[in-house]
Amino acid sequence: MTESRALEKPRILCLHGFRMSAKILETQMHKWPESLLEKLDLVYLDAPYPSMGKSGAEGVFDPPYFEWFQGNQDYTEYENFKECIDFIEDFMVKNGPFDGLLGFSQGAVLAAALPGMQAEGLVFTKVPEIKFLILISGAKLGGSKFSAPPLAANAFSSPVKCPSLHVIGENDLVKPDSIALLDSFVDPIIVHHLEDHTIPRLARSKHTNECIAFLEDFMVKNGPSDGLLGFSQASVH
Repeated sequence: MTESRALEKPRILCLHGFRMSAKILETQMHKWPESLLEKLDLVYLDAPYPSMGKSGAEGVFDPPYFEWFQGNQDYTEYENFKECIDFIEDFMVKNGPFDGLLGFSQGAVLAAALPGMQAEGLVFTKVPEIKFLILISGAKLGGSKFSAPPLAANAFSSPVKCPSLHVIGENDLVKPDSIALLDSFVDPIIVHHLEDHTIPRLARSKHTNECIAFLEDFMVKNGPSDGLLGFSQASVH
């Protein structure tokens, strides 16, 4: 990391959920306290494919809605999986560099598999190594819910060493899959919350401190260790 990059905020590419949008995710992320968000450079990207069916966001958020890739009913077959990864990589080449990825739902499923595929040299060959992941309502390709597309067949064949923060809802329909995903990562950091399949509120909560500690650890290892982010856990209520 160059000195100029080290002095910047962590730059994070944010991948929204299934049949949602960058705008929806950005709106939902404002549930997180400004004291945390202001320390991050969050970039939101719309998936490349318009929604091919009804969105769970209808009636709550305005269209358009997008999806990253498509699968059959039991997710044993996929379409546009490699194409969506190429789309993301092209965006990262033109708008990066990025330090980490944040994903929600389908975006988290995709993000979780990318470090393993990148380590194999199959994807993201034109961009720097992914340094960390923030996975909200994630699941594992090749797990009980989703089979693995051929490109991701070995994404979790070895424990993923990429530092990861997993945000898991007590009432989330994918909670079992989010918990199962933890076994695929080395020393995952876990934030539990009481909400369902959503971006949870972290304000006035110990969860904020856990997120701060995770990001502080990243910055200490990848930049100056003299309070670069200006975080103070004692000041978070």
